[in-house]
Amino acid sequence: MTEITIRDASLSDAPLLADFNAAMALETEHKELIPDVVLRGVTRLLKRPEMGFYLVAQQGSEVAGAALVTTEWSDWRDGRFWWIQSVYVRPGSRRQGVFRALYRDIQQRAAREDDVCGFRLYVEKDNERAQATYRSLGMVDTEYRIMEELRPGVVFTR
Repeated sequence: MTEITIRDASLSDAPLLADFNAAMALETEHKELIPDVVLRGVTRLLKRPEMGFYLVAQQGSEVAGAALVTTEWSDWRDGRFWWIQSVYVRPGSRRQGVFRALYRDIQQRAAREDDVCGFRLYVEKDNERAQATYRSLGMVDTEYRIMEELRPGVVFTR
């Protein structure tokens, strides 16, 4: 198994990250994202670090996986939750510790911040394998259910 290294994503990673996001949406939610919209979204975030950051996991010269971190303020805790989003690991790199390496790096980065109070992520309710991975890293199920309302006219899938 090739060593896994974690690095900050750069603008040059945007097309690959957009491809990863589209692949993840199709695989986990059976949604076909609009490539131009996803690429614009990834690029916008990479240009505005206050919105969050992407990390990529390298195995040799190949990007094996990636994750996005955004924040949510918690007035109850006077701190920020780091939301882990857009998690994707290439099929050939799964079960090799790629997400574990990404998560450990996220934990180490958070430890250097004074106000990060925890981590959260979305996981598809039927994705048992991902849920088992997250539990093995110390994450627990919550009592919350996510709800949303999309504004009329917002289109992100075909």
